[in-house]
Amino acid sequence: MIEDIKIKRKHTGSPVRHDVTLLTDDDLHLFNEGTHYRLYGKLGAHPMTVDGVAGTYFAVWAPNGKQVSVVGEFNGWDRQTHPLRQRGCSGIWEGFIPRIGKGAMYKFYIASHHHGYRVDKADPLARYSETPPGTASVIWELDYNWHDGDWQEQRHARNALSAPISIYEVHPGSWRRVPEEDHRPLTYREMAPQLAEYVVQTGFTHVEFLPVMEHPFYGSWGYQTTGYFAPTSRYGTPQDFMYLVDYLHQHNIGVILDWVPSHFPSDEHGLSYFDGTHLYEHADRRQGFHPDWGSLIFNYGRNEVRSFLLSSAMFWLDKYHADGLRVDAVASMLYLDYARTNGDWIPNKKGGRENLEAVAFLRDLNRAVNREYPDVQTIAEESTAWPLVSRPVEKGGLGFGLKWDMGWMHDTLQYMSRDPIYRKYHQGSLNFRSVYAFSENFVLPLSHDEAVHGKGSLLGKMPGDDWQKFANLRLLFGYMYAQPGKKLLFMGGEFGQWREWAHEESLDWHLLKYPPHSGLQRWVTDLNRLYTNEPALHEKDCDPAGFAWVDGSDAERSVISFLRKGDNEKETILVVGNFTPIPRENYRIGVPRAGFWQELLNGDAREYGGSGIGNGGGVKAELQQWQGQPCSINVKLPPLCVLFFKVKSNEV
Repeated sequence: MIEDIKIKRKHTGSPVRHDVTLLTDDDLHLFNEGTHYRLYGKLGAHPMTVDGVAGTYFAVWAPNGKQVSVVGEFNGWDRQTHPLRQRGCSGIWEGFIPRIGKGAMYKFYIASHHHGYRVDKADPLARYSETPPGTASVIWELDYNWHDGDWQEQRHARNALSAPISIYEVHPGSWRRVPEEDHRPLTYREMAPQLAEYVVQTGFTHVEFLPVMEHPFYGSWGYQTTGYFAPTSRYGTPQDFMYLVDYLHQHNIGVILDWVPSHFPSDEHGLSYFDGTHLYEHADRRQGFHPDWGSLIFNYGRNEVRSFLLSSAMFWLDKYHADGLRVDAVASMLYLDYARTNGDWIPNKKGGRENLEAVAFLRDLNRAVNREYPDVQTIAEESTAWPLVSRPVEKGGLGFGLKWDMGWMHDTLQYMSRDPIYRKYHQGSLNFRSVYAFSENFVLPLSHDEAVHGKGSLLGKMPGDDWQKFANLRLLFGYMYAQPGKKLLFMGGEFGQWREWAHEESLDWHLLKYPPHSGLQRWVTDLNRLYTNEPALHEKDCDPAGFAWVDGSDAERSVISFLRKGDNEKETILVVGNFTPIPRENYRIGVPRAGFWQELLNGDAREYGGSGIGNGGGVKAELQQWQGQPCSINVKLPPLCVLFFKVKSNEV
C-alpha cells in the first residue's frame, strides 16, 4: 500500500531547528509523572509550518541515548545529517526539519550510552508505517471529515449494559479476499460496504476487529504489536481505516478494537531495548519476558511507559472513534507468576503474586476512559477468578465495563463436544454458570481462540453425523443467546465453516449455497433479531433479576428450562433446551402466567435445517402448578434444540 502514497523527495541537508517544540513544561511533567494521556499530539512526527517553511517536527523518548537523529529517504538514511537535541532532563529528543512532510519514510537513529549500542528504530508514536516486511515509519496527518454524528449521539444507549450487544469478531485480512486478484485481502475501503451490509443482514450490533495496530508478523494476527498508534498499512492508509469505522457507524454498527498492552515483540526496529536499555520492558527476564509468547512485558511501574500506553488507548478513541477496547491477556498482566514455575518469577513488595503496578495501570486506564468517554466500553479478556474485574475502581474493582466469561466458554464447549448419551452425567456443566453469572458483567465468547491451533472449527467440535453436528451447533448458539450476558461470535462460525480458521485465506463463503450452512446462518440471524427485539433477553443481562431457573435438574433427559426477564414482567421469555437427539412428547414445564405461550423461535424448524418438530406456533397454559410455578404448559421438545416462548394472552 505504501508504494501508492510515497512522495518522492530530493535528499535534503536542511539543518534541524531546535527552537521549535510542541512540548510544554506541563507536558513534560505529566509524561514523567505517568499521567499524560495524549502523547500522540506531542511525540512522534508532526508536519507543520514554521516561519512560512513547511517541514516536520520530531520528538522521541530515548533518555539513555547520547546521540539521536532522524534518518530517512530524504537524507539518504544518513545518521549525521539531522541530529535531534535533548529537551532538558526529560529524556526526550526533538527538532524541526524543514522541507520534508507527509509520505516520507523515516526512523530514529539512536547511539546509546550503554555498550556502544547503535540502532535504527521505528517511531513508537508513528501514525503510519511502511507495509511489512518494511519497518520504517511514515510521516502522516490524520485529517478526516467524519459523518457519524448520529451514531455518536446514540452511542451511550447502544453501548449500555442494558442494551443488546451482539459482537461479530473479525480478522480484516481473512474475512473475505479477492479471488480475481490472487486472493489478496480486501482494503479497508473495500471492506466497509461489504462488512456493513453483512452485519446488518445477520443482525449483529457490533464488530470487533482483531488488532489492527501495525505488526510485523502477519501470523500473530496483530497480537504482536509494534505500532501502538498506527493501523496496519497492509489494507490502506489511516484515513482508509477511519472510513471503515465511519461507514460502520453510519449503518448503526459499533466498532470494538482489540488492544494489546500486555506484551510486545522483540523485533529490533520496535520497542525492545529501545535506547540501549530495557526502556519499555523489565530488564529481569523473570519480569520482562513472556514464556508463552516469546515476547516482552511492559514495565508498568515506569511512569513514562504508563503515559505511552494510556495515550495509545485514548488515541484510538479520540482519532478513530472506537466504541470499545477489548484488552487482551489481562490475566497475564495481573499475575507475576503467570505461565511461570517456582523460581522463575519475582514476588511483589508484599511478597504476593499480584502485579501491583499492572493493577494500578489498569485502574488508571479505566478511570481515564470512563471520565473522557463514559459511553465507551472497556472489555477484559481475563481467564481467572480475579475479583471485581468489571466493577468500578472506587468500589475496589479494576473498572472494566465487561469481562469475557472464559469459564462458560470452556464448560459449554466441553459439554457440547460430548456424545449426547453421556451428557446426563455432566448436567452440572450447564448449571454451574448460574452460581457466578452476575459476579461480573460478562460477554459470552465463542472467539477466534476456539478455531485455531488444532482445535478445529465450532462445527467440527460437535458430535454425531452431519445432521447432528449442525443441530448441536444450532443448539449451542441458541443456548448462548438465551443465557444472561453479551454475545460474541467469531467470523465463519455463523454459517458453520468446517475447517479451522486460516489467517492467510478467505472464509469458505461458498458453503452458503448448501442448505445446512445457509440454514445455520438464518438461525443466527433470527437469534440476533430476537435478542435485539425482546427486552427480556438483554435488559438485565448483567442483573440477577433477569434470570430464574424453572428446572435445571432434569439430567436424565438432559433438559433445562429457565426464564429471562426484563423491566416489564409481562415480557418474560421462557427458554427450554433439549440436549439429546431424542424428541420429547408431553413435556410439562411450569410457567409464571396463564395465557397462550407463543413459540417465538424453534431451532429445529425446517428453514434452519431441522426436522420440523414443534408446537404449532405455541401452547395454552393450564392452571396446574408445576415446578414452583402457578401454571404449566405441555410441549413437544424437538431433538437437539432450544425453544423460546413468550405469553401472548391472559386467556385460559
